[in-house]
Amino acid sequence: MSVTVGEIVNVLNTWAPLSLKESWDNPGLLIGNPDETVDKLLVTLDVMMDTVDYAIEQGVTMIVSHHPVIFDGLKSLRTDTYNGAMYQKLLTHHIAVYSAHTNLDSADGGVNDVLAGLLGLTDVEGLVPVSEDKLYKIAVYVPESHSDALRKALADSGAGYIGNYSDCSFTVKGEGRFKPHEGTNPFIGSVGKVETVAEERIETIVPESLLNQVLPAMVKAHPYEEPAYDIYPLKNAVHSFTMGRVGNWPTPEPAAAVLRKIKDILHRDALSYAGDTDVTVRRVALLGGGGAGFINLAKQAGADLYLTGDMKYHDAQEAFKQGIVVVDGGHFGTESPVVDDLCRRLIEASAEHHWDIDCQRDPTSRDMIQSLI
Repeated sequence: MSVTVGEIVNVLNTWAPLSLKESWDNPGLLIGNPDETVDKLLVTLDVMMDTVDYAIEQGVTMIVSHHPVIFDGLKSLRTDTYNGAMYQKLLTHHIAVYSAHTNLDSADGGVNDVLAGLLGLTDVEGLVPVSEDKLYKIAVYVPESHSDALRKALADSGAGYIGNYSDCSFTVKGEGRFKPHEGTNPFIGSVGKVETVAEERIETIVPESLLNQVLPAMVKAHPYEEPAYDIYPLKNAVHSFTMGRVGNWPTPEPAAAVLRKIKDILHRDALSYAGDTDVTVRRVALLGGGGAGFINLAKQAGADLYLTGDMKYHDAQEAFKQGIVVVDGGHFGTESPVVDDLCRRLIEASAEHHWDIDCQRDPTSRDMIQSLI
């Protein structure tokens, strides 16, 4: 079946809630209309002119990127500039762009979990605390005829996740009573008359970060003009979100050997590093993108080696002072693995929701920083 930009955005927000973004960041639906229909998706790290030209050529109607296509506030929109011409093409061809940046860095299953999985780390933990997500219970009353549709709307918008289980809810059947007054347009019943309806009370769980997404979806799917529902804060353990990961290297070995493996895993032509390569690596910390500012935290977490990107000269000095090997896998090198994973997850979501869409990785994507070998 057909799917809209907004429906895909809801799934992406479930995976990487916008509440996880850093204050300086600008993720979200940055170009396009949430009501537009999508039949072809393109996933990329950066939205560049080559990306847009390829999307137009292939009939792509939505691009999902990691880096925001619009980062700073626009003060002008001139089509004789690189960005202006690119935005014009996107708008002219009705191509929506959604960007998941620092929210995807901190999300479960995001940039850093994908990178940790590639390296084969075990006993993985978070590195940089970001936020805690409180849990709430929603209880909503709905006529039996619409209970399945409402349960689906709740699940599709992100409610009902308990660990690795989705679509979790509980239902009790009973009778609902109400009397419509003048000025109402009741779905069931008549003005001035008390009505009794066979209803279900549906209970489900939702994290605070998704309340603003789940509630509108619930109200939209509900047949009543004034749906009755309750929201309860729960004392269940909150979920902590972190940037970066730290875990155990599969087999302790000298840093020199680990560096060669990381170079191959990230498909790097060259790999910069700082520190003593004779050190035995047992524990590895990582933070995709530019995370050289967290060298001290990596050391405190017991890491022998720290993988990130955008290392500067004085960061290398700090590596020697801290007695830790710091590896610059490149901004592109450490973040690009999430593109394939996002595409895979979107294909799985498409099958689960019976969406009629095609999803592919951007073949024009490339590292902005090149090396002469």
